[in-house]
Amino acid sequence: MASFKLCVFLGLIALAHAAYSAAQHRTYLRLTEQEFTMLPHDILLQCILGLLLTCYGVVNVAGNFKEIRASAEQENKTWDMLGNRGGFNMFHHRGKAMFREL
Repeated sequence: MASFKLCVFLGLIALAHAAYSAAQHRTYLRLTEQEFTMLPHDILLQCILGLLLTCYGVVNVAGNFKEIRASAEQENKTWDMLGNRGGFNMFHHRGKAMFREL
C-alpha cells in the first residue's frame, strides 16, 4: 500500500516538474522571439510517464472495485428479503383516528 502511495506521489511530482519545464520553455521561446511549435520530446515523455505512474498508483491505492452490475449485491439475498420494503411501513397515519373502535 505504501509503495502505491509512493507511485502516486512520484507521478504527481513528475507531472508538476513537466508543467514547470513547459512554462520555462515557453518563456525561453518568448525571450528569444522564436515561434512555438511543440514542446521538446523530453518534456512530453516526462508528462506521459508521470501520468501513467500516477494512474497506476491511484488505481491500486483505491482498493478492490465493486462490480458495475446492479444485481451484484442482490445475488446473496433471498426473495423474502427482496420483497420486504421496510421504508414504506407507516404506523402513524389517519387510519388510527378513523378506526379507533376496531
